[in-house]
Amino acid sequence: MAATAQSPSPTTTASAPSSMAAFGPCTQTEICRIIMKSPSKSCSLDPVPTFLVREVMDLLLPFVTEMVNASLRQGRLPTSQKHAVVTPLLKKPGLDTADMANFRPVSNLTYLSKVVERAVSVQLNEYLTDNGLLPRCQSAYRKQHSTETAMLKVWSDALVAADQRQVTLLALLDLSSAFDCVDHSILLRRLELHRGLTGSVRSLYLSGSRRALYTGTIPFRDVHCRAQRSCRRTRSDVASASDDCQIYIATPVSDASPAVIRLQECPCLVNNAWMSFSRLRLNHKKTEVIWLGSRQQLDKLSVQQVMVVSSPVIVSQVAPCCQQPRAQFGRHY
Repeated sequence: MAATAQSPSPTTTASAPSSMAAFGPCTQTEICRIIMKSPSKSCSLDPVPTFLVREVMDLLLPFVTEMVNASLRQGRLPTSQKHAVVTPLLKKPGLDTADMANFRPVSNLTYLSKVVERAVSVQLNEYLTDNGLLPRCQSAYRKQHSTETAMLKVWSDALVAADQRQVTLLALLDLSSAFDCVDHSILLRRLELHRGLTGSVRSLYLSGSRRALYTGTIPFRDVHCRAQRSCRRTRSDVASASDDCQIYIATPVSDASPAVIRLQECPCLVNNAWMSFSRLRLNHKKTEVIWLGSRQQLDKLSVQQVMVVSSPVIVSQVAPCCQQPRAQFGRHY
């Protein structure tokens, strides 16, 4: 992206304790399990509806398994599986339909490409989990973790702090167009050096990252976008899911001002030392900062503004967002 084009290139050193250069072949049982667990959704690019594939699975399973294994073995998808039907959907009801920024492109992929993706996901997650390569605070794209578990971690920590008569300063960070801004050369290098992904595993990412889009009356077009540290230096806690990140600090009310300074430093460190090098940017318009705690402690606070990467985030509302026996949450900035 133009806004980060002048940022210096990141320095990356090898740190992966293991490597994965190829996918293993899938058995018919594994492919059948993937298909039967998948939603029965179809794409207009599919030659036959998904429900029909499932009805005759006994006949098609050997062929589907061989097609999936061919993609895993060769490290690429067939050209026919790189297409998607894209539908622009409003992000929220009532938004101005004349503003293209209010729409989110939703891709409907071919069914076989999704089967390959799920087969890849199973093997990648096993490799990353077995070798301890998943970030501790990452709640997306892993078993028994979701946006709900990320929320529950933050919520639980805030309640514990409230029981200790502390308040929690929570910053909700968001990236600007993370999907579109990923620098693939940087990402691929980090996957290789930090996660040990090489060979046909790396090649399959390159193959899957180039998809032709179809939007009804517009012809196919090629695109090259596919996506994605904690703030230990500021002693902040972190929870994340996909491209969203939550940074929070629990503190006594008497130390609220130093806590604000620490929180302000964390997004600056992330933005300057990592995001800009990675060709990514924080979305200030979607950044929120909230005080969480009991009503008695919240009423003692005097901080009215928090700076997030040189942009002031000012009080937008003051209201408890949840009723708890021990604490009422929270105050928004």
